[in-house]
Amino acid sequence: MSVAEKAYLGCLMKADYLLKDTVIQPEQLESTRHKELMRRMLDLKRVGREIDLITLSTLPDLDSFGGMSYLSELLAHADLEKFERIEKLILDLWKDREKRNILTLAAINDWEIAKVTSELDKINQLKMDDHTSIQQALTSIYEAPWEDPILLNMVPTGIRKLDEMTGGFQDGEVTILAARPSMGKTDVMLHFAKMAGWTGFLPLIFSLEMPEKLITSRLIASTGGFNRAKMRNPKRMLSKSQKDKWADVIGELNETRMQIFDGAGQSIPEIRAKTRKMMNQFPFMKPIIFIDYLTLIRSSQTNGGNSHQQVTEISKSLKTMAKDFHCPIICLAQLNRSVESRGDKRPMMSDIRESGSVEQDADVILFLYRERYYEKSSMNYSLDIIVSKNRNGPVGTISVNYNEHTGTIEDKKEEPFPVE
Repeated sequence: MSVAEKAYLGCLMKADYLLKDTVIQPEQLESTRHKELMRRMLDLKRVGREIDLITLSTLPDLDSFGGMSYLSELLAHADLEKFERIEKLILDLWKDREKRNILTLAAINDWEIAKVTSELDKINQLKMDDHTSIQQALTSIYEAPWEDPILLNMVPTGIRKLDEMTGGFQDGEVTILAARPSMGKTDVMLHFAKMAGWTGFLPLIFSLEMPEKLITSRLIASTGGFNRAKMRNPKRMLSKSQKDKWADVIGELNETRMQIFDGAGQSIPEIRAKTRKMMNQFPFMKPIIFIDYLTLIRSSQTNGGNSHQQVTEISKSLKTMAKDFHCPIICLAQLNRSVESRGDKRPMMSDIRESGSVEQDADVILFLYRERYYEKSSMNYSLDIIVSKNRNGPVGTISVNYNEHTGTIEDKKEEPFPVE
């Protein structure tokens, strides 16, 4: 029997809250006995029972699991401080077994190489080590001084009128930020994340589409006011004044303590596990979770390929996670193409893909609209943030200045941004 699996099940018995956050499924354990025992644990947890030695001792077929002596042995292997390492080891062992199985099937059934590669990629997407801290991403030459932040009930958005309307991002609430592609969703999300970090919160970015390097590049461009096109070759394209500013921009961003997870196809249990890990690593900081974007979250259930049911499951899971971790969650969403066919292209609730459950579960829904997106000759540099749903306050539209070349967002001014 695998020692790692014994330690894993022992941890679940010792701290049953981990059962809700673990990324491991029973099928990913190697031992048949361990698979069945974890299924029983999940069944008990679903009906509200605590998972401990006493509860498990009441199982009618206890002997098939090795009796009380085996359960006690599992508990003796528990090491909560190493739980994430144990999880990763089990996941890695499962991946190795799955890869061997795929290669065996491929040889027997004479699969094309493209199919083999595709199946192996699916397994490789499941990972827990896709984490890059902003310090690593920026390769900072110094660490920001450690300060115990003041824990507030709300996280400011960095947009004055939006804070007045919504009260900022609240604990336990889910905010959906929706727009058509290239409207500015990611720039608005990164603006929110920076402001949260500078106010003393811990921004956790789960980027399911954009790699960490591109996020880091966007953060530097928007903070420094650099044209994004110049970020492709900073040495050749940045001006002397911009290069002189570079170190200060790096320093400012480092102070956000932002954490970036850029693994594709992450599931809610994976996001929960990584969030809990960060909460343990930064015990004095309240997290705020950003997810880019909704329909890229991998569903833990197939739901027969029904995308509406999958989005419903994910939407409800986001709300549960916000409540469990007592933190705000901001999740980006794409809009249907139907918005393009209307005369008035300002988005509406029905434009959100699979909108029913999202509309119901979200506490706040924000839409983005730019006139220049549709009318390139327009001199209107505003980005409209449409508060379409606000469970605890008014709805309405707020205009901010948005520089589409740098990604910088600021409260409304009379003059548009200069572009260097």
